[in-house]
Parts: sequence; structure tokens; C-alpha cells
Amino acid sequence: MSVFDPGFDALPGRLPIFPLTGVLLLPRGELPLNIFEPRYLNMTLDTIASDRLIGMVQPTEADSPDANPPIYRTGCAGRIVSFQETEDSRLLITLKGLCRFDVKEELPLVDGYRSVAADWSRYGADMESSEETVIDRERLLGLLKTYFKIQGIQADWNAIETTTEERLVTCLSMICPFEGPEKQALLEAPTLTERGKVLITLVEMAVHASAPGEAARQ
Repeated sequence: MSVFDPGFDALPGRLPIFPLTGVLLLPRGELPLNIFEPRYLNMTLDTIASDRLIGMVQPTEADSPDANPPIYRTGCAGRIVSFQETEDSRLLITLKGLCRFDVKEELPLVDGYRSVAADWSRYGADMESSEETVIDRERLLGLLKTYFKIQGIQADWNAIETTTEERLVTCLSMICPFEGPEKQALLEAPTLTERGKVLITLVEMAVHASAPGEAARQ
């Protein structure tokens, strides 16, 4: 936990949200975002001027034409740790995942952007990193080699093989191109151990669907 992060008891009751399908933020993960829509520029500028916290959530309907589609009831708050203005009036920001939250209710729009009353009570453990071994690392790495080949993903295998369990699960959960409901399942996994199990299952399913028989040989 950074000295700049708020304590668990200081997390706000009102939280601006940024709904994006297929985009996942997890505690201690880093998410770069390109902000250009006026309402989200308003949100980001307001947030920079206050506590720098934004809640990332997913719409429940990926193809909804609604400007404010319904959202899943669990998201993850991130703190803006860097931002850069561009000459064409965009903001490039990086969010560092802080803590998950449940949506108690959605609040009235402010300057066009959405916000919610956030309930943090179930997620106090998110504020503490985990050093325990939580995954079948050998199985996951074996599956990843096939999965990355199928997806055309270039990987730094030395970095992957030497990173911590938590960072490995967090980074893979965020960057792998899973569908929205699959991303949500990773977010809502109660513990890091459970998230690791969900991750292995999703990678295995993707490998099997694209190359039947490969998963069984890992």
C-alpha cells in the first residue's frame, strides 16, 4: 500500500464510475486509460481535484445503445497515479487498483458522469498484498504458452516466470482478452486463490475451444 493511498476507513461513500465493457481493474493492478469523452473529462478533472479515486465497472449489456447502460453491482476503485494532457484535449491517465466495492445505489448525474454510493465492507483484505502461493503455477504457465500462441500475444517469459503469484494472477486477469462476464467472474472471485483457479479454468477453456486436445496435454 502506497503512502498516498487512503486507509480503508477513509474510502469515500460517493464514487464516480467509468463503465467499460471488457476492462478489468484489480487491486494493485495498473490500468492506462485514454479519456476523451466530455463527461469523462469532467469526471477525471473533478477526481484529480479531490481524492483521485474512480470506480471501474462493466455494463451488464455489452451492446446496449443506452448512454447509461445497467452495470454489474461489483467494481474496483483505482487511484489516479499519473496523468498527462494532450494537445487534442485528451487526458492519458493511469489508475492503480485499490479496493473493490459493491454498488448500493446509483446517484444523480454530475456534469454528465455517473456516480454510486459505494459499499466497501466486504473487501477490506483488498488493501493488503498477498505473498502466499495461490496457484498451480506450473499448470498455468504450460497453458499460457499455448494460449498466447493462439491469441498472438508476445510475452516476456523470464518476467512471467519470476514474478510473484499475486502480480502474475492480477496482470494476466487484466490483460487476457476474456469476455465481459469472464472478466467479472475474475473480479468477483472472493480471494486471490479463487481468482487463480478461475484464471486457470478460463485459459484452459480458451485453449480447448481453439485447439481441442491441447489443454489435456499440458
